[in-house]
Amino acid sequence: MTNAIVRLAASVALAASFSASAAESATFSIKALTPESAMKAATAALAKCRADGYQVAVAIVDRSGLVQAVLRDRFAGAHTPETATNKAWTAVSFRTHTSDLVKLTAPGQEAAGIRNLPRVVAVGGGVMIEAGGSILAGIGVSGAPGGAADEVCARAGIKAIADSLEF
Repeated sequence: MTNAIVRLAASVALAASFSASAAESATFSIKALTPESAMKAATAALAKCRADGYQVAVAIVDRSGLVQAVLRDRFAGAHTPETATNKAWTAVSFRTHTSDLVKLTAPGQEAAGIRNLPRVVAVGGGVMIEAGGSILAGIGVSGAPGGAADEVCARAGIKAIADSLEF
């Protein structure tokens, strides 16, 4: 009989904890870039790369990795829109800038296998767009000579919308 009482008490305690959780809100709010802000960032990143002499593609994805905007300069390679999109996707998916993944996923490193996952681009040029402690979106640039140059352009895109973001 004692075991039955203990089980009953445990069940009541468990039910009470679920009831407390259920009393909390069943929804949550997120912040995301507007399409206008995404286009402004993409346009600014493209303009920076163009001013530096690079023909690139720029992509903005929302915090879930879904595309919001893609721009491809007239002479950017055919591969650049997809690569830019996947750089942005990688940044938001792994919650880190792709330039940080370069060393973390290098051959022989514990996380090297990440490079074999679909869509992962562990090359500089994918940057999280953050504000108020949250990831709002990701920006990816592809086509400049190297990931560092791509990242400079991506950061110029973020700088163009920084005044309208809540930090």
